Amino acid sequence: MMKYARVSALIAATSISGLAAVPSELESSRFSESDITPSPACLCAHPNGDVFVGVDMLGSLGKGAGKGKVVRLRDTDNDGKADEHTVFANLDNPRGLIAVDDKLYVLHTVIPASSGVMTGMHLSVLTDADGDGKADGEPKRLIKNISSLKHNQSRGADHTTNGIRMGIDGWIYIAIGDFGFVDAEGTDGTKMTMLGGGVLRVRPDGTEMEVYTHGMRNIYDVAIDPFMNIFTRGNTNDGGGWNIRFTHQIQSGEYGYPILFKNFTDEIIPALVDLGGGSGTGVMFFQEPGWPEKYNNVPMMGDWGRSHLYIHRVTPDGPSFTQTEEKFIQCSQIADVDVDGSGRLYLAAWNGAGYKGNPKKGYVERVVPKGWTYKAFPDLSKLTAPNLVKGLKSDSSTARLHVQQEILKRADAGLASAILEVINDTSCQKEGRVAAIFTYGQLLGGEAVPALMASSKDQAIQEFCLRAAADRKRVAKTLTTAPFVEALKSDDKRVQVAAAVALGRIGKPEAADALLKAAVSPTPGSHDKPNSGVVLPHVAVHSLVDLEAADACLKALDSTTQDRALWALRKMHSAKVVDGLLAKLASTSDEELQLKIITALARLYTKEEPYDGSWWWSTRPDTRGPYYKPVAWNQSEKIGKAYRAAFENSPAEVKNQLADIATRHRMKLEGIGKVEVVDKAAAAKKGEVGRTSIEDVMLSLEKLKGNKKRGKKLLSGMACVACHGLKKGDVIKGPDLLNIKLSKEQIAESILKPAATISDSWVAVTMKDGAVHLGTLVSKNEKEVIVHNIAGIPTKVKATDVKSVKKQTSTLMVPALANDLSLQQFADLLEYLHKKE
Repeated sequence: MMKYARVSALIAATSISGLAAVPSELESSRFSESDITPSPACLCAHPNGDVFVGVDMLGSLGKGAGKGKVVRLRDTDNDGKADEHTVFANLDNPRGLIAVDDKLYVLHTVIPASSGVMTGMHLSVLTDADGDGKADGEPKRLIKNISSLKHNQSRGADHTTNGIRMGIDGWIYIAIGDFGFVDAEGTDGTKMTMLGGGVLRVRPDGTEMEVYTHGMRNIYDVAIDPFMNIFTRGNTNDGGGWNIRFTHQIQSGEYGYPILFKNFTDEIIPALVDLGGGSGTGVMFFQEPGWPEKYNNVPMMGDWGRSHLYIHRVTPDGPSFTQTEEKFIQCSQIADVDVDGSGRLYLAAWNGAGYKGNPKKGYVERVVPKGWTYKAFPDLSKLTAPNLVKGLKSDSSTARLHVQQEILKRADAGLASAILEVINDTSCQKEGRVAAIFTYGQLLGGEAVPALMASSKDQAIQEFCLRAAADRKRVAKTLTTAPFVEALKSDDKRVQVAAAVALGRIGKPEAADALLKAAVSPTPGSHDKPNSGVVLPHVAVHSLVDLEAADACLKALDSTTQDRALWALRKMHSAKVVDGLLAKLASTSDEELQLKIITALARLYTKEEPYDGSWWWSTRPDTRGPYYKPVAWNQSEKIGKAYRAAFENSPAEVKNQLADIATRHRMKLEGIGKVEVVDKAAAAKKGEVGRTSIEDVMLSLEKLKGNKKRGKKLLSGMACVACHGLKKGDVIKGPDLLNIKLSKEQIAESILKPAATISDSWVAVTMKDGAVHLGTLVSKNEKEVIVHNIAGIPTKVKATDVKSVKKQTSTLMVPALANDLSLQQFADLLEYLHKKE
């Protein structure tokens, strides 16, 4: 099974002792160590250089109170190492941070010491008005219950709500893991429930909460560029067909996890790329002066599983992008990334802190260009009004955002005319004009609309003027549809998409015909490859659903837009829609249209069961779709009777088609189609490890008692023996299994995710003549270096001929070594490896 495998980290601890591996144009320094910032789950940088680090000693699977805090770090002499630190606040599971002025927005849980059981996860804001590095009081809740409580309590915070980031539109964007949430409540009383993951957004005061996108698995953060393009990097669901996905998040978009992406791909916006296995963590869009051009204006994406910060080179493709991934900085289990106003990049490294945190693991790294010199970020509160407005033109995305926030804090409408000048200044770079557009819209609210619509005549900024005008629903409801309908005719696909989204927010059904005509049916594609042609029809259909445009869509069944109309109708569970479809089915003689209507009725036969948070689909969910828990509703009986009549009155060929449609939609109509039966054998013990996510394997180890004797016997029959010594006297091949100095959890991770941690003894010996010897380092002294290759064959070289001896960054072991074991067998194996005689 594993002829050439080796267990990659069963000798050494998981830490990478050196600095982050950065490109030659950059340099790194250790900003803080584990004695100050152990287990750093998140961080953010204030523009002035203060760094806030969320320390989470619970990790993803731990439980208990009093194990989280936010630490403020300061580098007062700008030498690359924090020389001051304070505990800003004690908070459980800090998972997202944004520092603006004297406020710190924090995503966190509450675990009372009296019970040790989580009572909720919230988005809160803390204030430090006196600047002493300590929050002035208790957190003020902005959104309560932003993750489903039951699953956080039972599992820990592994698929919970995570990172937060503020866009230039002033919204706080929140990465929702696929725990989803039930009855999340903003400060204005808005309540929402969401099954599954996606992106939520809210105003900084906790009002106007709304879903931005849906259908993601377990994203950890969001990267937002100066033009409000949002990018995410998800993680794998352990073999279910949904790997790391780099995704462009388009407002109102549905991305399909887990119920649409496999069997209903034509209804989703696909990812830009599937990158295989890994674990996406903190991300950001980087645009700062003073950095090499090739590392600027790019989304930067952390991957915990791969211990790398990646860059994605994005290329415009109509309303979306294509991309190319590049490795950027190697950082041990990177958890988060951010930049301050002086251009210093900060990385949080989990560094082997495990699934439950570790007080001796984790650090924060600072990265700057070589030759970088410190330039203090200005105190924005002391800037004159003209200089403040001028700051919107900055080359720094960090500066523009915080200048905007200072303008909004001053709430001086007298600045509006100067901001409008920036909007209409065609000599200004586009980023500055867009920053001015969203600043103007937030400063004046509804009063900004006339000037924004006038400025929208400039095609270079039309998209952003339209978007800003309709960005707040309370303002959008007052808008006329005419300019947005006209924008649907633009040659610029991005303008068309902005108009289509805006029309849904405006909420006037009179726009339905224009949306139907604009939404040209896309060519279906894969769920993991870019398909920019689907974006406009996708958002147009979602706007039609928001408009409840049943009448217009039913009327369109006789037109060339019938496919888009039916797409929208499939998403409208109402008696009007069902009756209209049945009437059309009875009146038309067009057999092709009849089949399309019957398909729509099949989709409407059931609906998604209302989510109450009592269940979760776990790490390997059912992907059949179109609903996860389909339930009947008050029109199901009517649809079922009509479907059966159509089936019984159809020729054999059409009956076969209807049977397939019923099967695909899981209608479970007796005698029509197939009802999938769960294979009882799948529950057998053999192969449990291969079918179970690594997080669930870890949780099972808490409950199972391993047997050392059984584990020893089990190991002797596994492929490990081909590459490892098991007892004294065995030939050294790969790292031996005799002196493991890891916890059970670390050993388990090393077997299940070999690439996550590499043994220090697995090295590459590079000779001065260019030759390279790979293998296990057996001996190294001033005279000679000895390595054994994976077959146990020794190579002895003179130390004077050696150029370098470096730990390898890859492993020969594949992650399927233990897949055939039961969970109990795996527990036995770990018991032996951890407690050998």
